[in-house]
Amino acid sequence: MLQNDLSSATPVAGHEPTSGATAMAGKTDAAAARLLKEEGYNELPAASQRTVSRIALEVVREPMFLLLLAAGSAYLMLGKPSDAAMLLAFVVLAMSITIYQEHKTERVLEALRDLSSPRALVMRSGRHIRIPGREVVRGDLLVLEEGDRIPADGILLDAHDLLVDESLLTGESIAVAKSVHAAGQSGADDGIKVYSGSMVVQGGGRAIVSAIGADTEIGRIGKALQEQVTERSPLQQEIGMLVKRFSIIGVVFSLGVVIVYALARGDWLSGLLAGISLAMSMLPEEFTLILAIFMALGAWRISKSQVLTRRTPVIETLGSATVLCVDKTGTLTENRMSVKAIVAGTVTTVLETSGTAPGAAVRVIEYAALASEIAPFDPMDKAFHRCISAFAPRSAASRADWQLVHEYPLAGDMMAMTHVWRVPGSERHVVAVKGAPEAVARLCRLDQLQAAALMEQVGQLAAQGMRVLAVAEAVYEGSDWPEKPLGFAFDFLGLAGLADPLRPGVRQAVTECRDAGIRVVMITGDHPATAQAIARDAGLRCDTVMTGSELDALSDAALQTAIHNLRVFARIRPEQKLRLVNAFKAGGDIVAMTGDGVNDAPALKAAHIGISMGQRGTDVAREASSLVLLNDDFSAIVHAVRLGRRIYGNLRKAMTYVVAVHLPIAGMTMLPLLFGTPLAMAPVHIVFLEMIINPACSIVFEIEHAEEDVMRRPPRPVSERLFGVRDVVIALLQGVGLLAAAAGVFFYSLHRGVPEGEARAAAFSCIVLGNLALIVGNRSHLHSSIRLLFMPNVAQWWMLGAAGLALFAILQLEVLREVFHFAPLHADAMLSVVIAAGLAAIWFELAKAAYRRTKVPC
Repeated sequence: MLQNDLSSATPVAGHEPTSGATAMAGKTDAAAARLLKEEGYNELPAASQRTVSRIALEVVREPMFLLLLAAGSAYLMLGKPSDAAMLLAFVVLAMSITIYQEHKTERVLEALRDLSSPRALVMRSGRHIRIPGREVVRGDLLVLEEGDRIPADGILLDAHDLLVDESLLTGESIAVAKSVHAAGQSGADDGIKVYSGSMVVQGGGRAIVSAIGADTEIGRIGKALQEQVTERSPLQQEIGMLVKRFSIIGVVFSLGVVIVYALARGDWLSGLLAGISLAMSMLPEEFTLILAIFMALGAWRISKSQVLTRRTPVIETLGSATVLCVDKTGTLTENRMSVKAIVAGTVTTVLETSGTAPGAAVRVIEYAALASEIAPFDPMDKAFHRCISAFAPRSAASRADWQLVHEYPLAGDMMAMTHVWRVPGSERHVVAVKGAPEAVARLCRLDQLQAAALMEQVGQLAAQGMRVLAVAEAVYEGSDWPEKPLGFAFDFLGLAGLADPLRPGVRQAVTECRDAGIRVVMITGDHPATAQAIARDAGLRCDTVMTGSELDALSDAALQTAIHNLRVFARIRPEQKLRLVNAFKAGGDIVAMTGDGVNDAPALKAAHIGISMGQRGTDVAREASSLVLLNDDFSAIVHAVRLGRRIYGNLRKAMTYVVAVHLPIAGMTMLPLLFGTPLAMAPVHIVFLEMIINPACSIVFEIEHAEEDVMRRPPRPVSERLFGVRDVVIALLQGVGLLAAAAGVFFYSLHRGVPEGEARAAAFSCIVLGNLALIVGNRSHLHSSIRLLFMPNVAQWWMLGAAGLALFAILQLEVLREVFHFAPLHADAMLSVVIAAGLAAIWFELAKAAYRRTKVPC
C-alpha cells in the first residue's frame, strides 16, 4: 500500500486497508468504552438541562398557575373548601399534562442535538469508523480530512499539506500550517498540535488525542461561547407580540370586572373570583406552548424523512422557498460514480464491470488514480481506485512503495488536481494530473487544432450524460517544486468518462416542485453537455445552460435578469454559488441551496435555507447549513418542504382554534356581569376547558396530515403573518358563533325560570360541545366536519371520547355537579343545548366556506 494511506478496510466507505503497525491500529473498542465511562463524554460543560423538576418549577411560575392559586385562596376565604380542593385537583392534573408535553418536547430536542453533533473519524481496533464527536476519548487515533471539525486536542503523528482554521480559538482568519517537522523547533510547538473546534481546510493527517471536553483549549473559553444569545425568529417574535397584546387586554378587562362587580354587588371576594375567571379565559398561555411543541416535533418529523433540522426556525421558511438550487452529483444522481469509457488517442474503450482493457486505456486509468486522493472522499476518486483494482491490479501493486510528496489542489484558475510521486531508488518524480479537459489541455499546451479535436471527443461523451475528465503525465527531477502545475511539462494521455445514474424518484420530485411553484435549479461543475443530459432526464428545462465563465462575464444586474429563466448552470466553481444565491435573493426569491464542500459554506450560509450533505458533506458545510440531508437524496428535500408547509399550516389552524375557543369562554364570563345575572363561568369551569384546549391544540392539530393540495399551492410570501387578517376574521366568526349559542341557551334558560345551576350546566355543556366541534372543524378548512370525522386522526377520537365522558360524568354524578355548581339538566334543556351546539357547528361550516373563497396559504 501507499505510505500515506490513512484509511482502513471497513465501516467508512471508500477507505482502503492499512498495513501500518499495530501501534497505529488505535484503541480497542473495549478500552475506548472503559475510558468513556471513567472520564466522561468529550463535550463542554453545558447549560443545565430542563429536567422534570425544572420544568415543574417553570410551570409553577406561569401566570395561569398563580391565578389558580389566587382563585383557590378566594374560595377558602369564602368558606368553600370543597371548591378549593377540586380546583387544586384540576391544577395538579393540568400541571401533569403540561409537564408531560414539555418533557416530551425536551427529549425530542435532545435527540436532535445528539444527531446534529459533529462526527469524528477514528481508528478503533485497526478499522476506521465514524463516531459522534462526544464519544472520542483520550488516546484515540484521529484521522483528519479536509472539511472536518477537529473533535479534541491532539498531537500530530503525520500530515500532508495540512492547513487548519483556528479562528474560533485565536480570532485569526488565516489558516495555520501544521507539520510533524515543527517538533523541536523554537517557538513552533503549536505546529504539531491540533485543537478541538478547529477546522481542517486543506490536506489531512493523523493525531493522537491528548485532551477532551473541558480540558481542551476551547474548554477553557467554553463559558463565553455558552453565553451567546440566539436571536428570536420572526415567528417567535410574532407569537410574543400576540401573547403580550392578549395579556394586556386580559389584565385591563379583569381589573375592570373586579371593580364593577364589587361596586355593583358589594362583594369584593366574589368580584376577585370573577376577575380571575376572566383573566384565565383571556390568558393566551397556549400560544407559546403550541409554537414550542410544533417546532420541536416538526423537526423530529422532518428527521424521519432523513433531513436533520439544525436550526428549528428554518421550518418557518420551508413553505416560502421559491428556488431550490441543487448539486447534480449525489443529490440528483446516486453518487455511485463508475468509469464507463476511456478515450486514448482516437480509440474509445467502453469498460465493463471487469475484464481487460488496451494498454493505452490502462495507462489513463493508472494516472487518473495517481492524481486522486489516497484516502478518497470524492466519488470520482473512489471510482478511479476501484477501476485500477479491477483492470490493472498488478500495476497498482507495483506502485505500492511510491510516496506522495507534493500536491496541487483544485483552484479557481486551474480546475485540475496534480500529485507528485517519489519513485524509490530514483531522483525521478512522476507527476499525474486529472481535471477539466480545458484545464488539462492548457497544462499540456495543446494547439488550437488539438484542443478542438479534444473538445469534440469530450462533447461526445458528455452528450451521453458522462462526467468527463482529462488525464496527463509528466516527469520531474529535483525537489524545487514549481509554484503552479504549469511549471511541469505534461504529456496528454486521454479522457475518462464517468457515469452516475439518476436517483429513482427525482423526476417525480421535480414535477412536484414545479406544481408547488418552486423552481429547481441544477448547479454542477460538469461539462455543459453532461449537465444538459442529466437535466433532461430529471425533467428540468435545459434549452439554455449558463457556464461559470459566462457568469463571470455578467454584471450583478445582468446576472439577476439572466437567471430568471435558467434552470441549469455548468462548470460552476464553489465560490460562484454565493454569487448565484445573492442574485436570486436580489430578485426577491427565497433560496434553498445544497452543498457539501468547504468552499460551499459561504453560499450555504447566505441562502435562506442552507442544506448540507450528511453522507459526503464536510463539517464546515454542515455547520453553515440549517438542514442536513442525511441520505443526500433530492426527494428528501422535497418531502421536507411538504412537511414544512404542513407544520406551518397546522400551526395556523391551532392558533385559529385557540382564539376562537377563548372568545365564548371570555364572553360567558363577562355577559352575566353586564346583565346582572348569576355568573355562568367560574375558575373550575375554565380549568376543565383548558384541559381540553391544551391537548387539542398541541396534539390533535400537530399530528394532522397535510392538506391534499399543499404541494399545488404557490409558496407562502415570507412577509405573510402566521395569524393574519383572514385568520383573525374566521377565528372571530367561529368564536362569536359559539358565544351566541352558549349565551342564547344561558339567558333563555334563566328567562324560562329554570334554576341558575341548570342554566349554568346548559351553557357549559353548549361550550364543551361547541369546543369539540371547533376541534374537528378546524382540522381542515377545505373539508366539512362530517367528512373530517372519517379522515384519520387518532388523537381527535381520544379527545372527543375523553371530553364526552368527562362531561357526561359531570352532569350525571351529584358530587361533581356540586363542585361545578350545576343542577340536573332536564330533557328540554338538553335538547336546547344540542340544537344550539348544532347551529354553532353549521355556522362554523359557513365561516369555512367564506374562508375557502380566498387564497389558502401554505
